[in-house]
This record gives sequence, C-alpha cells and structure tokens, in this order.
Amino acid sequence: MFEIHQSDSKKSEKKGFTAPEKLYRIGEIVRYTPYSRQTIHNYTIMGLIKESLWTDGGHRLYDVSVFEKLSQIAELRKTKTLSQIRDLLGSVSS
Repeated sequence: MFEIHQSDSKKSEKKGFTAPEKLYRIGEIVRYTPYSRQTIHNYTIMGLIKESLWTDGGHRLYDVSVFEKLSQIAELRKTKTLSQIRDLLGSVSS
C-alpha cells in the first residue's frame, strides 16, 4: 500500500560496503502515509507498532518495517476493530 524508495544497496554490497539502516521519525512517517501524528502515537501506545529506538531528545524512531505494519493495519481496519487487530498482530509476532 505504502512504498518507500531506498537507494539500491546491491551496488554498494558488491564493493563490500553496506548502507546503514534508515530510521524514521513520526513526521517522516506522516509524510509518507495517510496517518496523522496522533494516529501514529496512538498505534504505538496501543502496541500496534513499535519504535526501534529513542533519540536523546526523547523522539521515537521507527525502522522501515513500520510501513509494512501500517499497511497491514489499514487493510485490517476495513473489517476489524483496533483491539481485534492488536490481538491478531500480537499473535502473529509472537
């Protein structure tokens, strides 16, 4: 549903280099998805998505997998409540 375009790391891997994994702030996630800051915050608090790290300033950082998780949530929202989605995703990630 949502696509993030990253540079082709295969070229750098052939030379023995690997690109660092990109981490996204909430503002970047909001920019690339139809979700608001409040929704991202609520989904995090509910346990639907999980931050990867916190900055020294207290900002949440998410890895690229958050976009796939948000796509799953968007699809499930068509037929399920957030509580049902949390239970379903919790059982999948266990």
